[in-house]
Amino acid sequence: MSRVYLYILLMAGVTYFIRALPLTLIRKEIKSPFIKSFLYYVPYATLAAMTFPGILSATDHLYSAIAGFVVALILAFEKKSLLTVAGFACITAFVVELFLR
Repeated sequence: MSRVYLYILLMAGVTYFIRALPLTLIRKEIKSPFIKSFLYYVPYATLAAMTFPGILSATDHLYSAIAGFVVALILAFEKKSLLTVAGFACITAFVVELFLR
């Protein structure tokens, strides 16, 4: 049982270290446009890399998943709200699933 606490403590330390290290090493303002743009897009790229595989396996048929994804992309590029994008993507996947059965 004590190993569980050790693992939790180790995970907490590594998580804190990853977040605290840039604060201690970078004290000046970042002036490089490349690094600024890289840091700006990292959260979006990470989120996309984590969610895209889940999108493709969330439904029974690949076609319904792709249809929902395409609708989500179109609405996102039209700058619709997150709730609107997610709702219409789910509805689209559901309707396509109904037709595929």
